[in-house]
Amino acid sequence: MKKMLILLFLTLILTLSGLTSGQSAAAALPKNNVYMDKSNHSYIPLRFLTGFGDIQTEWNAATKEIHIYSTDISVTLTVGQATAYVNGKPVTISERAFSENGTTYVPLSLISQSLGITLTWNPNSSSITLTNGEDNTTLPVLSGSVVKAASPAVVSAQRTFKVGSRSFNVQTVTISLLHPKISLDVVLAGNSVGKVEALNSLAKRSSAIAAINGTFFNAYTKDNYKAPYGYIVSGGKILMKSSGDRRTIFTIDNNNLAELIPGLDFTNRFAAGSIKGGLQAGPRLLVNGQVALNVAAEGFKDAKILTGGGARSALGLTRDHKLILLTSGGATIPQLAAIMQQAGAYQAMNLDGGASSGLYYNGKYLTAPGRLISNAIVIKE
Repeated sequence: MKKMLILLFLTLILTLSGLTSGQSAAAALPKNNVYMDKSNHSYIPLRFLTGFGDIQTEWNAATKEIHIYSTDISVTLTVGQATAYVNGKPVTISERAFSENGTTYVPLSLISQSLGITLTWNPNSSSITLTNGEDNTTLPVLSGSVVKAASPAVVSAQRTFKVGSRSFNVQTVTISLLHPKISLDVVLAGNSVGKVEALNSLAKRSSAIAAINGTFFNAYTKDNYKAPYGYIVSGGKILMKSSGDRRTIFTIDNNNLAELIPGLDFTNRFAAGSIKGGLQAGPRLLVNGQVALNVAAEGFKDAKILTGGGARSALGLTRDHKLILLTSGGATIPQLAAIMQQAGAYQAMNLDGGASSGLYYNGKYLTAPGRLISNAIVIKE
């Protein structure tokens, strides 16, 4: 996979050196992504280009002809045809436009070269940032084949991993983030900061197929208000602030591009306007596929995190944009990091654990929490 993604970037650079009006980019349909086929040819949804910078598009359903233009450049191509026209001049292309799952894809190299779109590869998140004038958007890169609507979007499994001399039985739910049926949200108990609620209740009222407990919170106070700790974001709005907190934050955007970012980076990233949902927990477990623990640097002082073992919840991101939700019993944080690595995560972080640890799937608990919780990540299908 790593080799394929590097080839994508090199292919784009080499190509660039050689070669009906719709919604704006800000209101684009969900799960736009750059698609790379098995021959390392890259494509972008036609709908994404409409309104990106000064770009406009036209689609003729009868002739399958596509017209893409900006102030002084026009590109015309036809689905399945090897000839395109740039400002009326014919150009032979090896990457032909095609349609699948109701989406029309056009060759990214031709479009970026012709319209002056700058491409920046982001290896940590398997994504590409496209810049056109003052507009820039980061899209996930999907490799291999287009995700089909009929393919499974969410799967669960009980797995066993060996760490040192110990074996851990874990529950996992794996979500294909770029599947057309999938959406994510972060939900507060009782729809209000400071309340608590059963995880299965949170999931059911959210019409979720899967859910996992989220951030730490003040579970032991006798007060009715049980404050969550860390940033919580839903619907593009900050529901809970945590300025200066160094713990890791899970974020998701409108295209279901998920990332794990340091707490101190959150303010600038949120100001850029791309974060739709997120929550802060930590510590970070994996960075680029390798165990990367710096628990004290993230501000943790509790022995339950520093040295102790117990029930754990964690989330991981794969190179091919899958989200792994996982629960395990009796693990230390280093053991949890090793478990997430074996589970196939490329990036991973810890969530609240202990009695809060819970995982819900398809109407029932895979791991039942021992108490009411403050917030959760929910997956809707």
